[in-house]
Amino acid sequence: MLEPEMIAFIERMSRFYPDDRAASTLADQRANYARAAAAFTPPLPSGVTTHDAPFTSPDGHTFNVRLYAPAQRTRSTGTVLFFHGGGFVVGSLDSHDLITARIAADTGLHVVAVDYRLAPEHPAPAAHDDCLAVTRAALDGRLPFDQLPHSLQLAGDSAGGTLAASVALRLRDEGVKGVRGVALVYPMLGIEPQLPARDTEATAPMLTLADVRRYGALYWGDRARDHAWTVPLDTSHYEGLPPTLAIGVEHDPLRDDARVFAERIRAAGGQAHAPVGVGLVHGSWRALATSPGVQWMHREVCRFLAGHAAD
Repeated sequence: MLEPEMIAFIERMSRFYPDDRAASTLADQRANYARAAAAFTPPLPSGVTTHDAPFTSPDGHTFNVRLYAPAQRTRSTGTVLFFHGGGFVVGSLDSHDLITARIAADTGLHVVAVDYRLAPEHPAPAAHDDCLAVTRAALDGRLPFDQLPHSLQLAGDSAGGTLAASVALRLRDEGVKGVRGVALVYPMLGIEPQLPARDTEATAPMLTLADVRRYGALYWGDRARDHAWTVPLDTSHYEGLPPTLAIGVEHDPLRDDARVFAERIRAAGGQAHAPVGVGLVHGSWRALATSPGVQWMHREVCRFLAGHAAD
């Protein structure tokens, strides 16, 4: 059953989208997503400041990163890299400004958001390569910001959860240490969502199974197996990962991706927790101002990130 506040959230969000979103042009989809996000984005929390800077990856791609510095920045004990959702196709630094700013305000951590390349103009593994490059730079102290705390964690929602989990797995495979935690919110972790939610929530509000498949096709096409490291649930082993929080939400075809990922990490001897946001839908983090369930979810993320940060 949907939380009452979710019903109001869904109704408000629906005003920004046509009935057949899949029939919209790519430009229209991005514009509608940006308008919807802006409608839920308040001014920055008190004391939080932002600074945008260009980042150039080793392969020559330049894109922006945005620093959210908390009010008590000199007391900050860590840095969080945040990878935004949007199915690898929509989304930007601005679209997730509400979430990244509130993480900085509510944890006291520095947050760096990444404006990675989008599909279909830049298919797989472009977004993954960008996020991996930023993470390596953060671990080496090469981000274009001064005096960031060295303790590093990764976070992301939806497709951003794919990116955060994939980067953690890739660094594990390369023997690179330094990521202290990974926080995922309604993540997409496989090409196909896991059962039973794939079937029971196939027509859920905000994100349907058809939407998941459409976004995946725009990013991976039919070549996902050529870039196996970009699909976290396709990895052959799960040991050696940082502590992981993976939150699924009840009314979402992706709900069980988080559960299965956490189960596999625990089975390999790692630390992982996968609570479920009851009554919530995909993309509901934007309802932080009104939804008790989303407020719980946000507190879980902030508690996890604050608890795993240390210099």
